[in-house]
Amino acid sequence: MPVFSGNVPGTSSRSQAQPDPDAASGFPSPSRDYFDGRIDLNRHLIRDVTSTYVVRVSGDSMSGTGISDGDELIVDRSLTPRDGSVVVAVLDGELTVRRLRLTGRGIVLSAENPGYADVNVPDPAALTIWGVVTRCLHHV
Repeated sequence: MPVFSGNVPGTSSRSQAQPDPDAASGFPSPSRDYFDGRIDLNRHLIRDVTSTYVVRVSGDSMSGTGISDGDELIVDRSLTPRDGSVVVAVLDGELTVRRLRLTGRGIVLSAENPGYADVNVPDPAALTIWGVVTRCLHHV
């Protein structure tokens, strides 16, 4: 059974998990003979602890990328948003998660669900990017 210690990003300690090498979901793996102990989740999931935060998703506008309602996203403010990045953005005072598209006609915040329209950003000054999504923690 996994043992978790520590806190979430932005707190003072490091989160670690003690995985169970016997928890197979298919054929047994010979690698379990080489298991060496703890996995540092910060090292695997977080690039820059001081610039990283977690946000919970509300809605299904990004379901095409595997981001579902209730998932937690790891967001890094130190990364430069690029064309195609999934970002947390504020537009006209509204917080949203969308794919950033930089086109010849301007900035577009794209949904990854055909039930939602893309948002053309008429005034780039009205858009604030709060960070680039680096990981999605999806509940199973």
